[in-house]
Amino acid sequence: MAELSLQGRHALVTGAGSGIGAAIARALVAAGARVTLAGRRREPLEALALELGIEKTFIAGGFDVTDRKAIAAGLDGARAVFGPVDILINNAGDAPSAPFDKTTPDIWNHVLSVDLTGVFNVTQAVLPDLKAYGAGGRIVNIASTAGLMGYPYVSAYCAAKHGVVGLTRALALELAKKGITVNAVCPGFTDTPIIARSIAAIVEKTGRSPEEALAEFTKSNPQGRLVQPEEVAETVLWLTRPTAQSINGQAIAVAGGEVMTG
Repeated sequence: MAELSLQGRHALVTGAGSGIGAAIARALVAAGARVTLAGRRREPLEALALELGIEKTFIAGGFDVTDRKAIAAGLDGARAVFGPVDILINNAGDAPSAPFDKTTPDIWNHVLSVDLTGVFNVTQAVLPDLKAYGAGGRIVNIASTAGLMGYPYVSAYCAAKHGVVGLTRALALELAKKGITVNAVCPGFTDTPIIARSIAAIVEKTGRSPEEALAEFTKSNPQGRLVQPEEVAETVLWLTRPTAQSINGQAIAVAGGEVMTG
């Protein structure tokens, strides 16, 4: 159906090399978009580009969301191949765990720099493209249920993701008259390499079995499972379609009922 197609659109996905970012890239390409795969490490981006098709993707390696010069260089390359960006998916992030009293300034600054200021940096760089495109431009920020509630041992992550949700709401109002929508998708614990590393760390530190460690993450989901990256990607895809023009300034939880917004 034409109203569901993203044919001719150019989407930029940060943190595209694995997990949720890779799933989003797959969904966007399947819907007809050309996708710039942005990330710091080139190898996983190259593997994903081969999977999706070289003609449908551009690799922006060395794309560090904390480095405005690296962002500018990546965007210059992407625009030269596919033209201006009209769909932006801010997905890059990091989630180290530590008790609050052991959260060092370095940890705090790193998480806020990547997870919050990174969204600021990339959005500012892409905004001229989106404004030129006008109605139909899309920004989707991958936040977290940690942007809607609190979790122990990830205070910096919660602070950053609450900031992403606030930034989303402010931008949605600023850009509404131009027809650009800005929304946040807030996954619960999702089956990604970050969760795999967290489970391994719990096993190493506590001696629990992998199954017991996994249960720490699934117990908060009323469905008793991890969210799948493809489920998050489908929500993002819906928000980028022309039929979602009236969805703006929302923080949509994808968490099996853990968080109910109203």
